[in-house]
Amino acid sequence: MKSSREKPTREEVFERLPVKRAVLAQILPAIASQMVALLYSLADTFFVGRLNDPDQTAAVTTAGAVFLLLTAVSNLFGVGGASLAARKLGSGLRDEAREVSSFCFWWGLVSAAALAVLIALFSQPILRLLGAKEASLEYARGYLLYAAVLGAVPTALTTLLTNLVRSEGASLAASIGATLGCFINIVLDPVFVLPFGLGMGAAGAGAATALSNCAGLGYFLIYIARRRGGTIVSVSPRRLKTAKRHASGVLSVGLPSALQYLLTVVAVSAQLAFVSKYGSEAVAALGITKKLDQLPLFFSIGCASGLLPLVAYNHARGDHERSESCFRFGVLISLSFALLSVAVYESFAPGLTRLFIEDKTTVTYAASFLRRMVIAMPFMSVCYPMITKFQAMGRAGESLTVSLMRKGVLDIPLLFLTDAVRPLYGLMWVQPIVDTLSLTAALILDRRLKNRLKSKQNNTDGSDPMEEMNQ
Repeated sequence: MKSSREKPTREEVFERLPVKRAVLAQILPAIASQMVALLYSLADTFFVGRLNDPDQTAAVTTAGAVFLLLTAVSNLFGVGGASLAARKLGSGLRDEAREVSSFCFWWGLVSAAALAVLIALFSQPILRLLGAKEASLEYARGYLLYAAVLGAVPTALTTLLTNLVRSEGASLAASIGATLGCFINIVLDPVFVLPFGLGMGAAGAGAATALSNCAGLGYFLIYIARRRGGTIVSVSPRRLKTAKRHASGVLSVGLPSALQYLLTVVAVSAQLAFVSKYGSEAVAALGITKKLDQLPLFFSIGCASGLLPLVAYNHARGDHERSESCFRFGVLISLSFALLSVAVYESFAPGLTRLFIEDKTTVTYAASFLRRMVIAMPFMSVCYPMITKFQAMGRAGESLTVSLMRKGVLDIPLLFLTDAVRPLYGLMWVQPIVDTLSLTAALILDRRLKNRLKSKQNNTDGSDPMEEMNQ
């Protein structure tokens, strides 16, 4: 008999642990790592904001949109690989899960390196396209040099390996790797950014980000080396010979997630271009608002990330009732936190924005922006996990449809419309509108999938409903 203190195995967590305990075991470490990641994200804006220079704060905001490209690369292979690896484990194919992780690691590395070269060559035109003005352009280029060029590979691989390690049920280990770099970044930011330290300003924030992600990557490589026989996460290039057969399975699921981030770059770029017409204070205010807006977003991402291996594993082994129960409980947690965030942000918007900068005009803009944009959070808190649910089931079409609706398809037309109706402030209503429509589409698609699955399970022709569902 197992001791009550003995750590439960992956199979026990995924298959036999009561649903609420299993979900909490997976999502609490994931949420914790996302909260630390949020602090890490806030740290750049906070410490640069302490310089009380709207141009430098605007530079970090503009450069941050380019930084999302690295997240797209890491999610292409990280989310796609995590979903496929968890489904392989659910089917008892442990060696194939290792092949999947090796494919994801090496192709993620090559893709991140290629992206770094492109950013280095075209940083100035990219930043101008994002709406960077002369006053903030060089600050933004300095940030990108460190964060998205020199730090591209460790940044992408740290996020990628976080997903892969979590896919085998090692949620705590994944969270330690993700949070280690975040803590280091928070410590390094004041040293690199502020005058009492190196005084590098916005460029210093980028340097701190790059170094912290190097530490995160180092942790994961040590973790894999020490647990070589006990983990499905492999970085052995020898497995690439047989890993090519998994490329379509990884990319078909990872593409919607990557595309969502790529389209986020487009949507954020368009919004920045509109807002930049109103001056650096408005751009800086938008950057602060987006940082605060990330609290419920990162919480929901943590819920979704923790749910993905649970849903994928049980979906693959045919336990649809457990898969759905896990998903519903996780979404309830995500939605509850989003509603709490709305109440807090609506009540304390000016004070929260004043934490980042004392410039009166910027604070006025930011408080007004925040009260509008936070309305999107309850819809997003359900929509984001639903996209992850489709990914966990291997349903690339549904995931892609909702991802495209959330970012890219609706955003830009609505930016023109809302800015015409209510200049500047109308732009902040775009995300609430988009998330409402996206969630509606996701619920319709989810209902169709459930009906199809129920119909196939009631079939008496002896066919395997799960095989058909995954085709």
